[in-house]
Amino acid sequence: MGKVRTFIALDLDEDRLKSELRDFQDKLLSIGADVKLVAPVNIHVTLRFLGEIEEDAVQKVIDLMKEVTFQPFDLELRGVGVFPSISHMNVIWVAMKKGEEELNRIVETIEPGLQRMGIPKDRKGFSPHITVARVRTGRNKQQTARLLEDLSDKDFGSMRVEQIRLKKSILAPGGPVYSTLFEVKAGNSVKY
Repeated sequence: MGKVRTFIALDLDEDRLKSELRDFQDKLLSIGADVKLVAPVNIHVTLRFLGEIEEDAVQKVIDLMKEVTFQPFDLELRGVGVFPSISHMNVIWVAMKKGEEELNRIVETIEPGLQRMGIPKDRKGFSPHITVARVRTGRNKQQTARLLEDLSDKDFGSMRVEQIRLKKSILAPGGPVYSTLFEVKAGNSVKY
């Protein structure tokens, strides 16, 4: 049996949000930031990266996800930031101002079961954000920092969260290709 690269995520299915995020990415390019943008089709909130897991473990993760219950909730995207810091930018992200608690509860529900399966706890912990770009070099760093400061409270919009998904990631030369392996809907109605 082979291994499957997987993660649990919340996809952004709202077109207006995607458009706002694309505009932000365009602004990064327009100031000459040396960044690799996340493809709009791949933008999501990673709830838990699982890494390379055995194929038979995928079903165990699905069984675990079937136990997750949550009610629909609103997710508001507001503000931007970087990891690890403004002086050493590696990742540029969009923040959440509403819905963070609900996402944390979902992650806290899943985490003990993942650890029982032998999937190590995420060293960094869960930090709700949406990665929009990865910084390649420090080119135009000051302009990038100014743009991020200008957008520190930008309202990107909101969406209703009604499902979480187990995603498969295939690394390809043009960037990762994601597909959905399993979906849990709010209220715990299960969809394959």
